[in-house]
Amino acid sequence: MSLPFEEVDRRSTPIGEISLRRRLEPTLQIDVYEVKLGDEFLMSSLFTTAEKALATLALAELSGDGLDVVVGGLGLGYTAAAVLEDRRVGSLQVIEALQPVIDWHHRDLVPLAPRLTADPRCRLILDDFFAAVAAGSGFAAEPSPRHAILVDIDHSPRNVLSPSHADFYTPGGLQRLADRLHPGGVFALWSDERPDDVFLGALSQVFESCAANVVTFPNFYTGGQASSTVYVARTAT
Repeated sequence: MSLPFEEVDRRSTPIGEISLRRRLEPTLQIDVYEVKLGDEFLMSSLFTTAEKALATLALAELSGDGLDVVVGGLGLGYTAAAVLEDRRVGSLQVIEALQPVIDWHHRDLVPLAPRLTADPRCRLILDDFFAAVAAGSGFAAEPSPRHAILVDIDHSPRNVLSPSHADFYTPGGLQRLADRLHPGGVFALWSDERPDDVFLGALSQVFESCAANVVTFPNFYTGGQASSTVYVARTAT
């Protein structure tokens, strides 16, 4: 068990100060890891159901082995770890824009770090996912298409961490992403908000099929249920 509260790391980044903290949840008697950007909470190890569902819902749409997967956004690693649990996955590239987040994993400061860094299928890559898609650079410049690209970076298609991300959620931005997928490939997106009909409309202009999956999970603090949305879309086969 940890101390009642510990700030594990705090660093300046191009989008603000990011911090990793660990605290003992007294009721559950477990360590909880939290990430904050400035005063805003980004993620918590107490609520990971939807992050895992992002991987499982996307990969359930695919058949075959040797799947090549990209995850945009590393965070605490729950989506990436869920991808690696699928033995059909042959390679995983995790694109993360913030060096401190990658460092936390290489220094084993977060619980799932060993699963990611010790798995030869997994590479943690420092890059701006959205800029790479827009410019056709980085992973988006590699000649081989991917079977699945999963994204968990912004709060939602409307509530973005940077104005530069907004174009990604338009039909033009989504088309550039779809061009990096195999026929029948899958794009999946986590959102902290209810399904958005406008975004579903943008997806339907680019992908052959799309759906908004509401993922519910217990909220320890309220005693009720909370929910997130996982969008899953497939290119034409």
